[in-house]
Amino acid sequence: QVQLVESGGGSVQAGGSLRLSCTASGYAGSRYCMGWFRQAAGKERERVAYVYARDGRISYGDFVKGRFIASRDNAKNRLDLEMSSLQPEDTAIYYCAASSFSKDFYACLDSGEYNYWGQGTQVTISS
Repeated sequence: QVQLVESGGGSVQAGGSLRLSCTASGYAGSRYCMGWFRQAAGKERERVAYVYARDGRISYGDFVKGRFIASRDNAKNRLDLEMSSLQPEDTAIYYCAASSFSKDFYACLDSGEYNYWGQGTQVTISS
């Protein structure tokens, strides 16, 4: 059984930085996606960044615009998200998610691919 443990988040002023971490356990192989999603109040969930564990390729949502950097620690099965130049519109609950098996990097684009979700961590950016 795959489990995801999230840490990080919190509140900062606009222009500040935060770091999120997600550690996965229970995987036997590497053909899976791991990513961060977010959902702001009254808005649809959107993909922030994801990695395909098998090859380490990372993709970002268009809104990231170079402000966030995702990095993966293979040994620890951990996906970190360094967020900088945060703005009030980045306020949301951020969720770590992972798939059980994904055939390739492009499969990770489908949010339906993710069947494991963390409990979510609040990120609040004040102006």
